[in-house]
Amino acid sequence: MKIVILAGGLGTRLSEETEDKPKPMVLLDDKPIVWHLMNIFANQGYEDFVIATGYKGEVIHEWVRNLDSSWNILPVDTGDITQTAGRVKLCLEYLPKQPFLVTYGDGLGNVRIKDLLDFHNSNGKLATVTAVRPPARFGVLESINGLVTHFGEKRQTDAGWINGGFIIFEHGINRYLGELSDPLETTTMPKLVDDRELAAFHHYGFWQPMDTLREKKDLAKLAELKQPPWLMGLN
Repeated sequence: MKIVILAGGLGTRLSEETEDKPKPMVLLDDKPIVWHLMNIFANQGYEDFVIATGYKGEVIHEWVRNLDSSWNILPVDTGDITQTAGRVKLCLEYLPKQPFLVTYGDGLGNVRIKDLLDFHNSNGKLATVTAVRPPARFGVLESINGLVTHFGEKRQTDAGWINGGFIIFEHGINRYLGELSDPLETTTMPKLVDDRELAAFHHYGFWQPMDTLREKKDLAKLAELKQPPWLMGLN
């Protein structure tokens, strides 16, 4: 199964790091986050990648050319202003007519791909998205009649579920991808929901995006561990 990594966005919320490189090339420890992401799959036997590049994509293309790795990596220039559905659409010609996985180049999680695939196959839908709990970014304040009764960290389990990437698509997804200017999240996914073709695989383990400088620093510290949390339980 091929893994498509969406790596073409501007990364504007992490502008401190993305002025001269795309967000997937931001370093955690001494390796870019996209390497850590691919290592999640490689640890589970999946080493065939297509990277959909865009903003400053030449940085990724050069990195791939110089990478000393046994992984099979094909960077595909999908344009600076193409949206996520369009990027997937442009990658289809490099994919065999079988299920493939799509994920974002800026989020890490110890998602067990075999379990995800088994779940997808058992449901017989065109697509399966991995649902995750969003990380608690803010503290929570509770009050009754003007008196604070709780002040502290928001628990992750208090939040709902969101799209965590790690999406399995059947090759027939093409008819849902629309125009190159269409985002997956606001065009493809709602259409799949309307047609009852989108399943949700609930992931209860580690998951963390890199949307802010604080999150980048937190992930960088975790990357220094002998076994980062995004690799736990995969072997």
